[in-house]
Amino acid sequence: MFNDTGNAMSTNGLTAQKLFILSLTASLAGFIFGFDMVVISGADKDIQLLWNTSPWFHGFFIMSMALWGTVIGSIFGGRPTEKYGRKKILLLVGLLFTVSAFGSALAQDPYTFSLFRLLGGIGIGISSVAAPTYISEISTPSSRGKLVAMYQFNIVFGILIAYLSNYFLSGVGGDNDWRWMLGVMVVPSIIYTIGVLYIPESPRWLQTQGSINKEEIVSAAMLLQPKYSRIMWLAFMIAFFNQWSGINFILYYAPRILAAAGLAEQESLLNSVALGGTNLIFTFVGLYLIDRLGRKTLLVIGSFGYIISLAMVAYAFYASASSTFLLIFLLVFIASHAVGQGAVIWVFISEIFPNKVRALGQAFGASIHWVFAAVITLIAPIFIDDVNGIFKENPWPIFAFFGLMMTWQLFWVLTKVPETKGVSLEELEKKLVD
Repeated sequence: MFNDTGNAMSTNGLTAQKLFILSLTASLAGFIFGFDMVVISGADKDIQLLWNTSPWFHGFFIMSMALWGTVIGSIFGGRPTEKYGRKKILLLVGLLFTVSAFGSALAQDPYTFSLFRLLGGIGIGISSVAAPTYISEISTPSSRGKLVAMYQFNIVFGILIAYLSNYFLSGVGGDNDWRWMLGVMVVPSIIYTIGVLYIPESPRWLQTQGSINKEEIVSAAMLLQPKYSRIMWLAFMIAFFNQWSGINFILYYAPRILAAAGLAEQESLLNSVALGGTNLIFTFVGLYLIDRLGRKTLLVIGSFGYIISLAMVAYAFYASASSTFLLIFLLVFIASHAVGQGAVIWVFISEIFPNKVRALGQAFGASIHWVFAAVITLIAPIFIDDVNGIFKENPWPIFAFFGLMMTWQLFWVLTKVPETKGVSLEELEKKLVD
């Protein structure tokens, strides 16, 4: 049923073209994920000025509230995804995205705004469990990497569109620019929700429902069994390192970081588009290479790129180098992430867990990713706030720290990470489960 029979025919009798369409539809959740993740960067300062919030309040309730929602969604998204199926949960995600977009754009106070951002974050967290799980289960061994990585591609595409949207909407609505920036997310949310209505349920999920006791399937305690310890550590570490690269710090606060290098606000927004464009281009490269070079090789390449670029960004701030020098190495950093961690993380987590606990395992890995993303976004204003930030004058120690973390990642990848390309999910289970 799940054999790779070449380009003409794929999982459960689906053609390669049909598989692509189904994967693209499910992965559109990633587009909204990416858009939502960075659209707030364009509204960042305007909202802080509008409601006159402190750095701590702004960091927690405004900038990181959606990320705390992703933590909730990813932690609790695994059980319903196993119990009710991938399709129903993906549909729920679309509804959450739509409500969040309307509510955030129309909010009249920071608390209501934070509530709707929280709902959107919950949708993102659940999507990071259900979408990669669904795509990995309908894929073949030879196509799994690029199809699951389409989720990451859509994240990156959403990031680019959000930066472009912020740039073009800047000045359109006066003091209410940020409402337009957040409100346009209604359109892709509705399109995605309608698309999910027409996708079939995962055949692997349907098979487990017919062959395994349902209560056993949805028991999160199963992941604590010793035989899953290696897989759990692999999922934890790749998610941990993904965020301690500093990727969300840079994406969320790109305009502030670029402004700190001496660029005017409009230049900062435009150069944020350059970051998003680089992310998209090199995500294409990662998609092309992931089933050719493999997951481990891409992580090694990305790690070297991280280390070099972060060292140079830290140097640029420390030595007050030109803004052009800084921007070049920020772009190298983004390219390194797109080819390495960005292309690999959702693929790797979705394929290392056995069929009967895949959604639970995906939830575990995604929750680790989002916990650290939220923590970093929460504390960032404490370091870079224009008035009270610890490193408001020169943030070079932040980038030096991220560079040290990526040196640790390189060592981990070289010594602990197995290669998973070209291996069926069932064979990976035999290989990785002790």
